[in-house]
Amino acid sequence: MIKVGIVGASGYTGLELVKMLVTHSGFELTYLATTQGGIKVEELHPSLVDVISLPVEKADVEAVVERCDLVFLALPHKASMGFAKKLLEKGVKVVDLSADYRLDLDAYEANYCPHEDKEHLDDSVYALIEYYREELKKTNLAAGPGCYPTATLLGILPFIPYLDENSPLFVDAKSGVSGAGKKLTELNTFVNVNENIFAYTPLKHRHAPEIAEKIEKVHGVKMNVNFVPHLIPATRGELVSVYGVLKEDIDPLAILKEHYKNDPFIRIRETPVDIKSTAGTHFCDIFAAKNGNALFVSSAIDNLLRGASSQALAAANLMCGYEEGMGLPVIPYMP
Repeated sequence: MIKVGIVGASGYTGLELVKMLVTHSGFELTYLATTQGGIKVEELHPSLVDVISLPVEKADVEAVVERCDLVFLALPHKASMGFAKKLLEKGVKVVDLSADYRLDLDAYEANYCPHEDKEHLDDSVYALIEYYREELKKTNLAAGPGCYPTATLLGILPFIPYLDENSPLFVDAKSGVSGAGKKLTELNTFVNVNENIFAYTPLKHRHAPEIAEKIEKVHGVKMNVNFVPHLIPATRGELVSVYGVLKEDIDPLAILKEHYKNDPFIRIRETPVDIKSTAGTHFCDIFAAKNGNALFVSSAIDNLLRGASSQALAAANLMCGYEEGMGLPVIPYMP
């Protein structure tokens, strides 16, 4: 058994990681930490009572090195890179769920903050599994994509060679409230979210440069990405619709089926997708259609799982020589 830990166990993504790791046949969960510590995991997350009992400690590099072969960092950006740097120097594999290793240096510093670990930034592998599977098998540092970029890129990347690169891409994205994390703000109060839907940071959200950068890295094409996220009155789930202009006649569903024919966690749908069918799973469901040269692509994921924790676990599986799908959830929630 490979010993693993979670730093940042108090958040939603930390909880999802615990839930998957307690039944994983190749990983032993040996360490849980937050910035405060001093509590048991079943007290932190009451849903884990009679499932697992493990102390949640104050995050400490030496404790991780002593007890873990691999660690998941479910920390905010900036907080993560300082911790990751020390762990990597001591030979611990890292799967980072923050933004700290997702972007090239210039893009990161333009949209987040000065980077404190330039040495390891170039060594990171973007953990969009279907596109970086082989690279993840060889790395010690996986950078988890954002949830919005995950859904967007899985939907639109197969079509980039057929799109007019001089025409802008428009991304209309909608996410459940859990995507905002546990921290309460005026934006995500029940009164504001219930029976409501609204856009936030339209055309200025920092996931737009992440999407554009990865399109260029995969296909060598610079696209003008116009990204508008929305908050919807749901706990979890994400639906992304992308609109582009085709430069040639294609069969969109045929393109998707051929492109993802060897990817078991991508489901190509014959009708428009919905978030309930992927909630609680690692699946990404994708639908596409066209009207003349207008392309519509829609993808659905669970923002906490495929958009964060289960994608991190899939990356860890590959980094440790396991089958990609080991321990990943496939049965949707049925509320």
